[in-house]
Amino acid sequence: MHKRDISAHLDVEITDETDLEFQIAVAPHPGAQVTETLSFVLDGQPVNAKEISAAEGNRIHLLHAGVGKLTVEYQATVVGNTAPAMVTEYDRSLYLRPSRYAEADKFFGWAAKQFDTSANPAELLESVAAWVGSHLDYTPGASGPTDGASDTLLAGAGVCRDYAHLVVAVLRALNVPARLVAVYAPGCDPMDFHAVAEAVVDDQWRVVDATCLAPRQTLVRISTGRDAADTAFLDNHGGAIILNSATVTAVVDGQLPSDDLADLVSIT
Repeated sequence: MHKRDISAHLDVEITDETDLEFQIAVAPHPGAQVTETLSFVLDGQPVNAKEISAAEGNRIHLLHAGVGKLTVEYQATVVGNTAPAMVTEYDRSLYLRPSRYAEADKFFGWAAKQFDTSANPAELLESVAAWVGSHLDYTPGASGPTDGASDTLLAGAGVCRDYAHLVVAVLRALNVPARLVAVYAPGCDPMDFHAVAEAVVDDQWRVVDATCLAPRQTLVRISTGRDAADTAFLDNHGGAIILNSATVTAVVDGQLPSDDLADLVSIT
């Protein structure tokens, strides 16, 4: 069991009236004790947000905001662990399909030549994550918001979401259902909202982080989906905004656990 304290502070300048969606609150953790606070303040006045329950337990907070400075504050403490995410028959279908940022159909031939297609999913999960981790350079600014897995492979560099997209796309091309998860990650350096990949291994969702920036055992799930289009921490619809700053913290009581890429780990 772990006690994890997490927080997020966003400073958003709204220059044209708009609708905003935030995915920064942790997903439901049945069996764990979760205490949290979430506030939206526009030019010093509290603003109410509507919570939308989305697929995979994602929690979207929607608000309409006029011009001004919006401050978003989120804090949560998670004590204990929840059960690993269930695998459904629909998951096995949905998470084999190409998606906006994980274009698996572009990788079929390449993946079949690069990896042993006769290997079991656990072996493929480790080998794909190890390959991606060893062939990409973690370089902030190396990728743009519209770059997908094929762009990342060509560039040879990116950040956590790029690593995760490439892992997801290659695993799908190898017939292993895979998806992206946005998480709070104690020990992550640089600290930020973090992205990892999950894949189906022996009827369980197993998490892998090709960046190896944080131990997987203490990750806290925020949102889950096909790729970053489903899990973005902020979406803007209609107006114009400037994200001035985003500050994230995630810590765990005691020492961080050791992690080995060969171990099978689930987000709990």
